[in-house]
Amino acid sequence: MCKSRSLVTFLLLLCSASLASAAQGSTAWQTLDGNAPLVIAHGGFSGLFPDSSSVAYQFAGQVSLANVIFWCDVQLTKDAAGVCAPNLNLANNTDISSIFPNQSNTYSVNGVSIQGWFSVDFTLKELASVNLIQGVFSRPNKFDGVFPVVTVNLIPQFSPPGLWLNVEHDVFFTQRNLSMRSFVLSVFKSTIVDYVSSPEVSFLKGLVARLPTGTKLIYRFLGRSDVDPSINQTYGSLLSNLTFIKTFASGILVPKSYIWPVDASLYLLPHTTLVSDAHKAGLEVFASDFANDAPFAYDFSFDPVAESLSFIDNGNFTVDGMLSDFPITQSEAIACFAHIGKNVSGQESPLVISSKGASGDFPGCTDLAYQGAISDGVDILDCPVQMTKDGIAICLGSINLLDSTLVAQSPFSNLSKSISELGISNGIFTFSLTWSQIQTLTPAISNPYANYRLTRDPIYKNAGKFTTLSEFLVLAKNASSVSGVLISIEDAAYLAEYQGLDVTDVVLGTLQNASFSTQKVMIQSTNSSVLTKLKKESNYELIYVVDENIGGADNSSVAEIKTFASAVVVSKSSVFTDNAEYLTGMTNVVQMLQAFQLQVFVQIFRNEFVSQAWDFFSDATVEINSYVMGAGIDGVVTEFPGTAARYKKNRCLGLGSKTPSYMSPVQPDGLYQVIPPTELPPAEAPNPLLTESEVVEAPLPPVAILAPPPGNSGNQATPPTKSNAQLEVVSSVVPSFLAFLIAALALF
Repeated sequence: MCKSRSLVTFLLLLCSASLASAAQGSTAWQTLDGNAPLVIAHGGFSGLFPDSSSVAYQFAGQVSLANVIFWCDVQLTKDAAGVCAPNLNLANNTDISSIFPNQSNTYSVNGVSIQGWFSVDFTLKELASVNLIQGVFSRPNKFDGVFPVVTVNLIPQFSPPGLWLNVEHDVFFTQRNLSMRSFVLSVFKSTIVDYVSSPEVSFLKGLVARLPTGTKLIYRFLGRSDVDPSINQTYGSLLSNLTFIKTFASGILVPKSYIWPVDASLYLLPHTTLVSDAHKAGLEVFASDFANDAPFAYDFSFDPVAESLSFIDNGNFTVDGMLSDFPITQSEAIACFAHIGKNVSGQESPLVISSKGASGDFPGCTDLAYQGAISDGVDILDCPVQMTKDGIAICLGSINLLDSTLVAQSPFSNLSKSISELGISNGIFTFSLTWSQIQTLTPAISNPYANYRLTRDPIYKNAGKFTTLSEFLVLAKNASSVSGVLISIEDAAYLAEYQGLDVTDVVLGTLQNASFSTQKVMIQSTNSSVLTKLKKESNYELIYVVDENIGGADNSSVAEIKTFASAVVVSKSSVFTDNAEYLTGMTNVVQMLQAFQLQVFVQIFRNEFVSQAWDFFSDATVEINSYVMGAGIDGVVTEFPGTAARYKKNRCLGLGSKTPSYMSPVQPDGLYQVIPPTELPPAEAPNPLLTESEVVEAPLPPVAILAPPPGNSGNQATPPTKSNAQLEVVSSVVPSFLAFLIAALALF
């Protein structure tokens, strides 16, 4: 109990940000009463803490809308006490099986035999020795065994803005001579209950006559083919009889798929008319099953805020409330993002920089990825430059074609080799194929979290066409919404020395030919030698990429960077340190670099919840906000530019002391500090400091002039030199005999 109280106290201090609600827009809501939809916290903040624990309830109250509703699934004990637990089988979210190992039982529940530990077999006193655990294995387990089971009459001590009691199995309890109706009526005498829901018609009808003023009854729909045991009808059949439900209930609670169904491949189907039909019948509609760490439609790009907005801001209907394990997300959606409009410009910072275009939705660096990023509202469109065998600069995320194409399934699969200088033991390289050959390859979408069974959009997994640098520049130049381009140059030394390819000169020549006037041009590299050369030969904005996690930097290293760059890209872990996916603190890297007048961009932001520390609540928007508002970064490098671009438009920014808690940055070590000592992960060594010796590099080597292999001159690319660096973009105006002469001279 001492651990429980100390953790709750700390979290209340952690989340003591203002609870002032942001303005929720002037556009009228399409709810039944015209008010903003409600957020119902399912067992509190059960996406992070054990469901129905005291800390889950109190945390939900701190980070959600001021009128958030606390949800309690009511179970009855042997002595008719009511406790909050999400399932009849207490083994699903308590340690009861280890406390009472020999007291399991088997019951028939709605015709299904279930073995487990049931509340009806224990008194409240016996359950006092039982503690709660996280019931979803993919969620944090560091708070297991800390918090006791919560009784219904204890919830008022958590100061709930609203209370929702859900009674799932009245028939089951009645069969055990326990009256759920009597219990709920007794709660009415001492506690204000805003909502009571049940999937059993008879139970709700039994409450109608004695319902307190202000308490609403909600009929809960389960699966369409499931049967309401109290009337022996399927929930699917009851959908066509909403006027009957109106005779005893004020609203309905339905799985979100009843409103926005998905097909077998997890793509959205057209929305149903359920919300409008129920509203016409005078019924409120609440949607359930919102969870940031559960699969939802690919249409939402792994972005839970986008999913929530589809239920409340789609132009056709608005649900009256959303039941969520992560109530902060629905709070953001309602108060900060709904009704902002497509033409809102948003704040200038942070810069939204794409990573291979919208590579979270399409194969990176394809025309579709770039068009998607432009449509998403990206500020800076990026092109990682690679060189082909015939000296063409193309956009591709890796020099190794195995990383972004199906080259292994092509006629070029026999070109695989190891190159120690590049640190690649198995690769098929861009410089081994001509541009025309690369154009025949099938793109492949990146799936960085396939091990977690999180795969990106399968419809587009092999869609799109690759582009040359010059084609990319034309695309960006014609996109008026794009403020600039970012070109990445890597492996320049290797390409020059071993492949006879001068990537820096080719990039400069292509840029000169493109003649950018209003859009900025940024060039980045992990190699200071590349940027030093470009500093001498161009006036473009140069960005140094730190390719390791750092815990800080000495003054001399930052001063050296300042001599050739105006911005620095660092990793997320160089800003917020973490251990076992819990944030452990914040470095001074951002502040130190900015003190030298260097902008700081951070990479790589992704929407998949497994890419984020637990502290960000499996919500990409919370993560971005914490880096921007908490760490003060200048730009985000992201594979999902739509999420970052939408963040800049939200109405909860720029409110100063009135910033609501759901748009306040997280405390970097908040959760880590309160993990029980026995559950702390092993300590990790701190990230190293960036030193001047790591920044300074030798100048780029001269470009080697390579002779063609004997007997194979027809297939050997002409090595580009400084004199023909712009050959790709100006060849149409060079007389053919002159081009031939230049190529011939390059061989000597």
